[in-house]
Amino acid sequence: MTDVIIRKNTERSRYEALLGDEVAGYAEYRRLDGDVIQLPHTLVERRYEGHGVGSALVHHALDDIAALGLRVDPLCPFVAAWIDRHPAYAPLVAVDRTRGAHDRRATPEP
Repeated sequence: MTDVIIRKNTERSRYEALLGDEVAGYAEYRRLDGDVIQLPHTLVERRYEGHGVGSALVHHALDDIAALGLRVDPLCPFVAAWIDRHPAYAPLVAVDRTRGAHDRRATPEP
């Protein structure tokens, strides 16, 4: 498989995995109150599942969030599981993952 390129698409509030000119998957994000970025949903096109596209998306998104000095709310189960498998990223987690989504307040992105 060709190398996956990850880009941040701020207009659509998501990180996108590109294989050539095709978007093979994406991870949506939204800014919450304070210094928290929520990752609510990740999708990988079926034909690319199992090829590391989702992992590349999450890895890049978390590295970007850390570089910005922000923390993450891993609402997406795939993101939460990825963090569980990569404990070096656990300090980025900003919320008690047992809380309900109604406790998380989104704010518009600047």
